[in-house]
Amino acid sequence: MKIIYRYILVNLLGWKIKGEFPNIKKSIIIFAPHTSYWDGLYGKLYLMQLGINYKFLSKKEFFKFPLKYFFIIFGSIPVYENKKYIDYVVGLFNNSKELHLVLSPEGHLAKVTRWKKGYFYMAVKADVPIVVSYLDYKKKEIGIKGVIYNSTNIGAVRKEIAELYSDVTAKYPEKFSHEIKI
Repeated sequence: MKIIYRYILVNLLGWKIKGEFPNIKKSIIIFAPHTSYWDGLYGKLYLMQLGINYKFLSKKEFFKFPLKYFFIIFGSIPVYENKKYIDYVVGLFNNSKELHLVLSPEGHLAKVTRWKKGYFYMAVKADVPIVVSYLDYKKKEIGIKGVIYNSTNIGAVRKEIAELYSDVTAKYPEKFSHEIKI
């Protein structure tokens, strides 16, 4: 199946896959920019061609009948914005031999200058690296920009992430902020 997903993404849709996914069993994968619902489709195809065990976080509002079943079948988990939710995610990591949790730290399709911080706290509490993935519509590239293993300082992590995304173009560039404020 991985070959089929790669064929669709590369040959039919014309995307180039860049960077190697690290040889790790667990991670938080941040996926940006997220300015269009198309990002989710391309991201899903990218993840499926990798052949890794992953779940992705989606807005809890999507988990209403009938969409709820679609999101559950495709590996989505509803996001609840509270401190107990981070412990819930840490529990998922603790109870899995292999798990990669995908999320968009922007939290919205609209332009934001302050990304959500949950990804950072999840990575720290679960003691997993942050994989920085991207899709660039100008270059028509999708892939991995880098991996952050030492995530003890949120300011340093956000600075590194901002640098990694500095040359990335969103589908709707006016909705993506390269400057990630703390």
